[in-house]
Amino acid sequence: MNIYRSDLHIHTCLSACAELDMTPPKIIKQARDSGLQIIAITDHNSAENLPAFYSISGGITVFAGMEITTSEEVHILAIFNSYEEIKPLQEIIYRSLQGPEFDGRLGYQLIVNEKEEILSFSKRPLIGATGLSTREVVNLIHKFNGLAIASHIDKEVFSIISQLGFIPPDIKPDALEISCHMGMEEAKRRFSDLGLPIIQSSDSHHLKDIGRAYTGFLIERPAVEELRLALRGESGRKIIGIQKADDSMEYNF
Repeated sequence: MNIYRSDLHIHTCLSACAELDMTPPKIIKQARDSGLQIIAITDHNSAENLPAFYSISGGITVFAGMEITTSEEVHILAIFNSYEEIKPLQEIIYRSLQGPEFDGRLGYQLIVNEKEEILSFSKRPLIGATGLSTREVVNLIHKFNGLAIASHIDKEVFSIISQLGFIPPDIKPDALEISCHMGMEEAKRRFSDLGLPIIQSSDSHHLKDIGRAYTGFLIERPAVEELRLALRGESGRKIIGIQKADDSMEYNF
């Protein structure tokens, strides 16, 4: 077993709200400089920048992800092992996107390659909501054997708590994510009664933020099925702690 430092919430230049320098090679370099072993690329409602990472990952495991916006405007992270695994879900998400074509007034949605060359500009309304409910999104992620993590549940917008007021018993995410602004003691005080494991990620939109918060997993190898065991505390796998921006590891699990 080894401890893997994991930041499971990183956006690229495909997310209109991210900086244009959030390109695959720069993200990999920053992740390496931050001491991360696992990252997940989680653009809004798309995974199309994932292929550019695989030839340049240099020993860092890159999970395929999306941050899906549900019809209630809840953000849910979908985490998979590879782009091939997430593609069927991406196609469903694309068909369910609401609103007109993206016109670039709110930023850019760049699909790039491993050399930072622009391949295309996505005109899909990725920044908006899908027509799928939170329940449907979580169930779809599980149907395709991914992890469903409720994003930044401490935020006042786009979280399952802010949008729904609670977590209905028939919606079963694998974990809850807190933002880098919350400490574990406060998270336990506010969310321990929800009965779900808590992780922390950076939600990076800027290079400097990559690794500013991460979760340590004690697992055998970097794979989604190993993370699932760690979240459940099974077979010797477990969450070890969270790393906050002030460089203090909290062991509260």
